[in-house]
Amino acid sequence: MSAITKLPGIRVRQDNANHHLWNNHGTWFLHYTVHPTPFTKERIRRSLGTKDLKIARERRDTFFNHLASEAAKAAAAARKATAA
Repeated sequence: MSAITKLPGIRVRQDNANHHLWNNHGTWFLHYTVHPTPFTKERIRRSLGTKDLKIARERRDTFFNHLASEAAKAAAAARKATAA
């Protein structure tokens, strides 16, 4: 989960391999919080579509890696627009 630590708004407990995972009657979900404005927050729960914990961890990591790459692209675009 090293890509997660690059995102400033995502908190990760390294000692908890199941961080952001939630088991609802056998199906694993990704559970995280976003802050669309400085005064609001929204809890997001997305089904990972599996009952297997190992697969759930892989899907969680893939999701956060994708999120990190999108954030890096947005930051690069913002720097480019500011420099122009």
